[in-house]
Amino acid sequence: MRDHRGVSREELQQSALVAVAVLLVLGVVTAWSVLIPGVSAWENIVVALIGSLRLTGPVAAAFAAWVAVRRRRGTGSRALTTWQAVRAPLAILVVVMGSFTATVLVLAVRTMLTEQAGRLLPSGLIMSVAGLALYVTIGWVTGWLLPWTITPALAGLGCYALFSWLAGRSAWTDRLVPATREPYDLFQGLSSAAFTDQTLWLVSVSAALLLGWAAVVTRQALVLAAALLAVLAAGAGVARLLAEPQPIASERVVYSCQEWPIRVCVHPGMRTGLDELGAAFIKIASRLAGTPGEFSRVEQRPRHDDASLAPGAVPVHVDDLATGFADRAAGEFVESLAEKCDDTPSGGYRDIVTAWLRGEPLPGGPLPEHQYAAAWFSGLSETQRRGWLRLHYADFVGCRLQDAHFGGQAAEAGQMEEPDRPERSERPERRSRDDKAPRGEARATPQTGTRATPSATPGGKAPAAPRTGTHGKHAEKAGGEASRQ
Repeated sequence: MRDHRGVSREELQQSALVAVAVLLVLGVVTAWSVLIPGVSAWENIVVALIGSLRLTGPVAAAFAAWVAVRRRRGTGSRALTTWQAVRAPLAILVVVMGSFTATVLVLAVRTMLTEQAGRLLPSGLIMSVAGLALYVTIGWVTGWLLPWTITPALAGLGCYALFSWLAGRSAWTDRLVPATREPYDLFQGLSSAAFTDQTLWLVSVSAALLLGWAAVVTRQALVLAAALLAVLAAGAGVARLLAEPQPIASERVVYSCQEWPIRVCVHPGMRTGLDELGAAFIKIASRLAGTPGEFSRVEQRPRHDDASLAPGAVPVHVDDLATGFADRAAGEFVESLAEKCDDTPSGGYRDIVTAWLRGEPLPGGPLPEHQYAAAWFSGLSETQRRGWLRLHYADFVGCRLQDAHFGGQAAEAGQMEEPDRPERSERPERRSRDDKAPRGEARATPQTGTRATPSATPGGKAPAAPRTGTHGKHAEKAGGEASRQ
C-alpha cells in the first residue's frame, strides 16, 4: 500500500535498514583505517569516529537525495505544512544517527578491552552528528530541487568532492567541514572549544538550508524568519572559527617510562611500545657511551617541539606503533647525530658508521676506498669500534672522515708483511723482542689484515712492526744463511 507521497512504508523501512547496515559497515571500516596503529587513547577513538564521516557522510547525502526524489515525485506541486515538509529529512537524520551510534558502540567495545589514556570528549561526538546533519540536509535539498534518477549519485559524489576540497585547501577552510586537522598530534590533544565552535557552525548552516527550503515549499513567513535567524547563527559560528587561536597543548603530558637499563619515556597512549623502543635504543646508547653524544634517557617529543632537554636526554619522534616503528625512530635519531655530507667520499664513510650504530650491515659504498673502509671497520671487534668512535666522534659528526680514519695506506704495509709471519714465528730472537714491546702497541694489535686498533693507532693507521736495530739485522742475516744451508 502506497501513501499520498508515492512511497510505501514497507519500502521506506527496508531502505532505512539497508542504509543503516551500509553506513555501519562503512563507518567501522573507515574509522578503523583512521585509527593510529597501536595508540591506546580516547582522543584516537574520537578522531577515528570523526574521520569515518569522510565516507559515511556522502552515503548519507545520497540516501537523503534518493528519498527526496521519491517524495517530490509523489507530492508534486501540492502545498505542505511545515511539519510535513521537515518530517522526512528529520527521519532520515534519525536513521543516520542510529548507524553512527552503532559505530561508536563497536569502537567503544574495542577500547574497553584495553586501558585508554586521555579522556573521551563528548563535544567531538556531537560535532560528528552535526556534520551528518549537514550531509543529510544537502542531499535532501539537492534531491528535491533536482528530482532526477541520477541525483542521488550526484549528491554523494558532489559532497565528497566539496568537503575534501575544503578540508585540504587552507588552514581555515578545514574548520568549516566536520573533520579534524591532519596529521593528528597526540601531544597537541583535542580542543573542546574548537569542537563547540564547529558544532555551532554546522548546526546553524544545516538549519538555515533546511528552513530556507521549507520556507520556499510552504510559503510561510515565520519559517523564513527562522531561516534568517539560522543564517545569523551560522555567521557567528564562522566568526568564532576564524577567531580561534592556534591550538596549544591543553595539559602537560605525564609520560609512561621504562627505567632500566636506560630510561625510555613515551606518551601514555603508546606505552605498549616501550619494550621494543627500549631494545632499539639500548644498543645505540652503549655504542655512544664515552662520546659527546652519549645519553641515558630517551624521551618521545612532538615533531614541532624544539625545546631543549636536560643533559643526557635525547628526543625521539614516534608517529605510530606500526611494524618497524622502533627501527624507524632509531634510524631517524642516528641520522640526526651527524650532518649530511655534500661530497661523496665523506658521505660514504659517514654511512659506514651510521649503519653500525643502527645495527645494519655495513655498506660497501660507491668507491673502492669505501669498500676497503667497510672491510677494515668490520674487522674490528665491538670494543675496538667503540674506542674508534670515541676517538673520532668529532670528525664523524662534522663530516670530516677520510681514508686515514679507516686504516689509510697501512693496508699495503700489512699485505706486504703477511708472508713474513710464518718465518717470524720461528725466530725466538724476534719473539722475545716482541714480548718486550710496550702494552698498547705490538701486543695489542689485532691479527687482521690491517693490524691496527683504535687505541694503538689514533690516526687510524696501523703501526708496522719494528724492523730497525743491529740485533734485528744480524738476526735476519743469520736466519737467511740458515735457510740456504
